[in-house]
Amino acid sequence: MGGDDRSSTRVRMVDAALRCLARQGATKTTVDDIARESGFSRATLYRTFPGGKEDVLEAVVSTEVARLFSSLAVAMGGASDLEEVLVAGMTEAARHMSTHRALGYMLSHEPGAILPSLTFAGMDRILFMAGDLAAPFFARWLDPDQASRAAEWAIRIVLTYVADPALGADLTDPDDTRSLVRTFVLPGILALREPSGEFTPVSSTEPPLSTTSKGAVQ
Repeated sequence: MGGDDRSSTRVRMVDAALRCLARQGATKTTVDDIARESGFSRATLYRTFPGGKEDVLEAVVSTEVARLFSSLAVAMGGASDLEEVLVAGMTEAARHMSTHRALGYMLSHEPGAILPSLTFAGMDRILFMAGDLAAPFFARWLDPDQASRAAEWAIRIVLTYVADPALGADLTDPDDTRSLVRTFVLPGILALREPSGEFTPVSSTEPPLSTTSKGAVQ
């Protein structure tokens, strides 16, 4: 509503590509598959994405990252302290990615195609965007540089656990996430604020967790 035709066409093609990826992954998905799924012709797809499949997949990544961070903004916006903003953000990110059909298919069937984008150079753009998003939420407790570092650390942890569930902690569970945050993430982030390396724990209405019901780090 209110958008131009080109924007609407791009969104339809991106969503069509996501459905194709969820069914058969990136290797088997073709330009013809995406065009047919979107209801547009092959020629229209190439007018919209001159680079063909590669351009479509790049748009899929950009769009899905933007959608993820939109949901994170809602989850993190109500946090009352540093611990809560970490728990809310990490839990929402884990839930979003764990239920993402296209990502799930590719992690199961084409890990070689997706994991490089979640680890090495392909990760830089996601981390940069995460830092930008986190700044206003973390700024109440951390300076901008610390906020960006905290966001980068948190997103790396989430991606690691989502990519390898065998690690134990279920970050879609707030209790598991809180245990991980209190044991490892929060002490390191708070130490950034103290030249001596000491820190003062943030306030919390709950006692520290030493165990969780789902195998989180003790």
